[in-house]
Amino acid sequence: MNQARSTGSGPGRVLVMVYGVFALAATARAGVQLATRFSEAPLAYLLSALAGIVYIVATITLALGTRTSRRLAWIAISVELVGVLSVGTLSVLDGTAFPRATVWSDYGIGYGFVPLVLPLIGLFWLWLTRPAVTVSDDPSSTADSPRDRAR
Repeated sequence: MNQARSTGSGPGRVLVMVYGVFALAATARAGVQLATRFSEAPLAYLLSALAGIVYIVATITLALGTRTSRRLAWIAISVELVGVLSVGTLSVLDGTAFPRATVWSDYGIGYGFVPLVLPLIGLFWLWLTRPAVTVSDDPSSTADSPRDRAR
């Protein structure tokens, strides 16, 4: 049986830890902002909350490393990348759109650009640890292939 290499072991542990730190930081920051200053910049604070949720999902799914969690990790980290690129670009082009910074504003400048680099590393790690495709896993292969009949 073909097993995927674990996303939460080896260097993946560091990745899970970094995602965990960002999950905690973004969620806590967004919680305080939403509770105390929501009226100042509702979009920015809601986007920070979204970032926190995405980081939580990425942390859990990368740590689990199951087939289903890997799929969810691909989705979460892809959403993260689209989010940081979209919000980053909008915040650079129109600073008034975000009167307060989000985790993803200016491509994560407030966090040392880690929010920009992290999804790239996360997607690369998922690709690197993907299950190897074997002939038996390939749905297009059949038992009656010419190679099998020659045996």
